[in-house]
Amino acid sequence: MIRRLLARLLLAFAFCFLLPVTASTLWWTTIERPGSWRAADWSSAGVLPAASEVPEAVIHVMGARTGGLKGAASVHSWLVWKPAGIAPWTRAEVVGWGRPVRRDAYAPDARWYSNEPFLIGSLVGEAAAALVPAIEATVDAYPFAERGSYVMWPGPNSNTFVAHVLREHPEIGVALPPHAVGKDYLGAGLRARRDAGGDLHLSAWGYAGLSVGPRRGLEINLLGQTFGLDLAHPALKLPGIGRVGT
Repeated sequence: MIRRLLARLLLAFAFCFLLPVTASTLWWTTIERPGSWRAADWSSAGVLPAASEVPEAVIHVMGARTGGLKGAASVHSWLVWKPAGIAPWTRAEVVGWGRPVRRDAYAPDARWYSNEPFLIGSLVGEAAAALVPAIEATVDAYPFAERGSYVMWPGPNSNTFVAHVLREHPEIGVALPPHAVGKDYLGAGLRARRDAGGDLHLSAWGYAGLSVGPRRGLEINLLGQTFGLDLAHPALKLPGIGRVGT
């Protein structure tokens, strides 16, 4: 009985986690990539219009595949926002060198290690205008902002930062994709958190956990990767690959 259960668990792990990550890795080996960060393209990809062309307030959550072999299984995410009226874009993210939290270190829609950025989700208009000051305060109060606090895996890393802001402000209505490694890190030890949007998050040091709720759907988190279902916007969430569906 126990052997049969273990066999089924191993089969589920292989099917839900190992197979998607392996497929993503094989695909990644076919992609031409720069040999180093110095050789990478960090310029604007032209995804966002000029801030002067956007009269309303906007909050964007953006991402791009990260560099090196890590890009086979993970994205780097960041926030971009502007208040209403004539105001520039502000970009905020966490990096792995120096003080982690950076503002406007790159263009709002810059490529990351030559990888094209994409929009994960946005909030526009009056709702965004009301939220921009709170977003700025949350970024300033990020709990893992000290020099040396960045940990690539399981976190806290760039995706931990964005996920923290999204949990603090669920009205943005955005969830990071399943291959945003580090998004489920809540801190050392066994942690439980229910955010104001109703999502419940459980985490064991960021290595394993569970998230369930209206934004996350149902997610099983293991070793930084996520397998799950989005019921509100029907999609399958696959490790290394991302969302498959709407």
